[in-house]
Amino acid sequence: MSGAVTLSTVATVATIASAAYSIYSNEKAAKAQRAAQDQARAAAERQAAAAEQSFNRANQKRPDVSAILSAASQAARGGESSTMLTGSQGISPNMLSLGKNTLLGQ
Repeated sequence: MSGAVTLSTVATVATIASAAYSIYSNEKAAKAQRAAQDQARAAAERQAAAAEQSFNRANQKRPDVSAILSAASQAARGGESSTMLTGSQGISPNMLSLGKNTLLGQ
């Protein structure tokens, strides 16, 4: 009978060891999978940021130099009265604006 108990004990120990190794192996695989997902997410974020920067670089807003020069030459044709040093009447608030009112990003 001691041979049967020993064989039963060995089988139980082998089953427990197999289950423990299976749990360890699954945990290790899950950890590796989480690390791979984190790495893929970081790579996707880097790629999205690079694409956005590339898009912004390609679609920069540029000043309309010819319109600025034309407005300055038109204002200069007004003579001394076109300066902001115009007596008690003051100046129109439209003369103070340096550019257009636009929403950023559009």
